[in-house]
Amino acid sequence: MPVNPNADTIAPEPLSQPQSKTDLFKTFSHMALQGFGGVLTVVQRELVERKRWMTSAQFVEEWSVAQVMPGPNVVNLCLMIGGRYFGLPGALAALSGLLLLPLILVLTLAILFGGVSDSAYAQGALRGMGAVAAGLITATGLKLTSALPQNVMGLSACLVIAGLTFVAVGLLRLPLAWVLLGLGLITSAYAYVKLAPKDTRDGKASS
Repeated sequence: MPVNPNADTIAPEPLSQPQSKTDLFKTFSHMALQGFGGVLTVVQRELVERKRWMTSAQFVEEWSVAQVMPGPNVVNLCLMIGGRYFGLPGALAALSGLLLLPLILVLTLAILFGGVSDSAYAQGALRGMGAVAAGLITATGLKLTSALPQNVMGLSACLVIAGLTFVAVGLLRLPLAWVLLGLGLITSAYAYVKLAPKDTRDGKASS
């Protein structure tokens, strides 16, 4: 079934929104307690598929901003979402929900795990959870590619950029900051040109 490139331009606002700061706190607490090995998978499912606070394309855009900002990605995202709807109190409510219960849980597990950390069973469990976490992140990344055809740069350009980023960071081991500055500036400029009004581009071309 062909993808309508204007699907998100028809309804750019999220389909619903958090009802209160308490709703934000509960939602992010629920996500944090499910996020073993990383919250990305759970965040995408909860915000896009379950809560319907944003579309897939909007999630990709928000996550991209959170990705390039300093600090943990999901923390940046929860601050952005909470701040958008309820200002600073909303941002703090979302952040508290994301961190409070997992902090208590991790401290408790650290105390209990201290006595068995050298056990072969414990080490094997950690390796197994690492493999599952990698699979979850990969699956989420593949799921998010469904939003690429709606990107202003087009599917082909997005795939090329993703491939170059993988080669630069994953294979060549280039510093992430330099990759962001290099490919980030190039893609931002390209997107800016694509977003410019057609008459403006034609005027520049004729001049």
